[in-house]
Amino acid sequence: MTKRITIDLPKDLLKRARHMAAAEGRTLGSLIEEGLRLLVAGNKRTREPDRVMPRISTAKGGEMPGVDLNDSAALQEIDDLDAVERMKRR
Repeated sequence: MTKRITIDLPKDLLKRARHMAAAEGRTLGSLIEEGLRLLVAGNKRTREPDRVMPRISTAKGGEMPGVDLNDSAALQEIDDLDAVERMKRR
C-alpha cells in the first residue's frame, strides 16, 4: 500500500534528482523511494569501507622485499592495485 505525501526540497536538489531519474529511465518517486530504503536499512554499501594500508615491513623490521620507500610511483601503484582489489570485492 502506498501513501501520497508532500515534501519541500531545495530547487537545485530537485532538479538534479529529476535529471538523474530521467537518465536512468525511472520516475522521481522510485528514485526517492530507493534512497529512503537505503538510508533506513543502513546499507553499508553507501559508506566508504575502512582503508587497509599495505604492509611495508616484516616482523623482523625493515621494508618488505620489493618495496622502495623512496619510489613514490611504485608506492602509488601498490595503493592503486589495493584499491582495485577492494572494488572487486564489492
